[in-house]
Amino acid sequence: MAKSRRNVTFGLHTLVVRPVGRQKSRAILQAGPLRLLAALGRSGISSLKREGDGATPRASMRLINGYYRGAGRKAISTSLPMQPIRQDRLWCDDPAHPAYNRPLRAPFFASHETLWRKDGLYDLCLVLDWNITMRKRGCGSAIFFHLARPGYTPTEGCIALHPRDMRRLLPFLTRKTRMVVS
Repeated sequence: MAKSRRNVTFGLHTLVVRPVGRQKSRAILQAGPLRLLAALGRSGISSLKREGDGATPRASMRLINGYYRGAGRKAISTSLPMQPIRQDRLWCDDPAHPAYNRPLRAPFFASHETLWRKDGLYDLCLVLDWNITMRKRGCGSAIFFHLARPGYTPTEGCIALHPRDMRRLLPFLTRKTRMVVS
């Protein structure tokens, strides 16, 4: 795990996600010696990710940045670039729109994901580099690393952790960290 010495932080370089048990939407996320229960997409893991298929992509993805709601930036310990979620913050999931798989603000009339959620899943939400740097229409959007629902019910294709586990990992995550889903 990370150690801090004179303002130098050594972060986790790899988070490995592997399915566990009979439920295809459950996984173990390994972070160094830690093994944490995680929720995956309702369709499990797929090498052929498509928009709306409910699958978590089998891939190696960088952590790009993140969003938070509530406590304020000082309460979030991470070197990742973080922005507060505002009520007008959206994410385009319409493959036909020029803003596909990009953050944007309301009002927006094409299909989109609302980041300010009533269920709090995105109160800590990290953006994974799935179909962002090398964007292809229809290959999946809004693949995030976010908070899990009680009971680790399936996501729409994201990876989700218990809030306690997410807060435990955040200080060790950097832009060099990769999420490897296998």
